[in-house]
Amino acid sequence: MKQVQDYIRTIPDFPHEGIMFRDVTTLFADPRGFRLAIDQMLHPYVGIQIDKVVGLEARGFILGGAIAHQLSVGFVPIRKQGKLPGKTISQAYTLEYGEAVMELHDDAIQPGEKILVVDDLLATGGTAEASIKLIERLGGEIISCAFIIDLPALGGRTKLAKMGMDVTVLCEFEGE
Repeated sequence: MKQVQDYIRTIPDFPHEGIMFRDVTTLFADPRGFRLAIDQMLHPYVGIQIDKVVGLEARGFILGGAIAHQLSVGFVPIRKQGKLPGKTISQAYTLEYGEAVMELHDDAIQPGEKILVVDDLLATGGTAEASIKLIERLGGEIISCAFIIDLPALGGRTKLAKMGMDVTVLCEFEGE
């Protein structure tokens, strides 16, 4: 029986030499693989109160929308700076070569709402950390952070755990 990681393609030297890019588009394109990933990501949260699923740009939108649908809750996108049309709050975070900014509509989450954060990949944890800070600034209570892939060597899971976050992942890959 195929596992989630069996549907994920690895592309060497993308976006630059030395990186082994874990491509989830092959997982999404396969109906069995996509259903398997959504079902496995959803399973730990069945029966737990969740008010909204927050998906991180961009593949987190695909996953988060499907999970929110299955849980019958709302979906909220966190996007790169300048992509959301309404009034937003912003959070900068560090990238390998510089800084980036994530944004969230300032009315997307109400104080006390229980939030599940979803994305495809956990690497250094910078995007997830920035997103957690945005959600907490609006008073959201993060129940958990769920990812398809963890790259343990890059330390993201440890970073989120130090922030007090529950983290679930479907599979791990060694290296970058």
